[in-house]
Amino acid sequence: MEPGIFGSVFVSLILVFSSFLRVSGNSEGDALNALKSSLADPNNVLQSWDATLVNPCTWLHVTCNSDNSVTRVDLGNANLSGQLVSQLGQLTNLQYLELYSNNISGKIPDELGNLTNLVSLDLYMNNLSGTIPDTLSKLTKLRFLYEYTSFRWRLNNNTLTGTIPMSLTTVTTLQVLDLSNNHLRGIIPVNGSFSLFTPISFANNNLDPTPVSPPPPISPTPTTSSG
Repeated sequence: MEPGIFGSVFVSLILVFSSFLRVSGNSEGDALNALKSSLADPNNVLQSWDATLVNPCTWLHVTCNSDNSVTRVDLGNANLSGQLVSQLGQLTNLQYLELYSNNISGKIPDELGNLTNLVSLDLYMNNLSGTIPDTLSKLTKLRFLYEYTSFRWRLNNNTLTGTIPMSLTTVTTLQVLDLSNNHLRGIIPVNGSFSLFTPISFANNNLDPTPVSPPPPISPTPTTSSG
């Protein structure tokens, strides 16, 4: 084989191998790029999100673990608009999805229930509509639905409708919740993990009032006999 032909074949093999690495190792990058494509970004917050890279670990606002798998996406208060995408469910090692205080609209994808390592989902103060997916009951590591700590999950201040999925009461790790300032209706669950929550977690919705428990019976005052 002539040197020129050999060189061309070698370069072609490198390109094919590089392409294979990008396709096989960048499924998480593809998922995030799908999100980028679905969002309007007037401040160019997502400018570093280059889909041609092997993985998204060098992108701004993205954090990875030692295996180059995405564990955090931090895009709060970034003036983003548009919609969430189902591909987010492919980020199986994601622990923190922070998209609060934007102008994101549309529905919460059912596929977020695939994020079984998630401990923090902040979607508050957007324009999200539709129902709360009952698939979120699969988020067994979820600890907070409202809290100013390192673990939190907030859906307040959107335009969510429908009822509160009863399946959420089975998330035994759930300790604090905020679904306030939406358009939810129906009953407020009081069993399971929801037994911990106060009315402030559900304020400013169209929910049925929680029945007031009757006061405990008054024991009769024992009478004293006169001597």
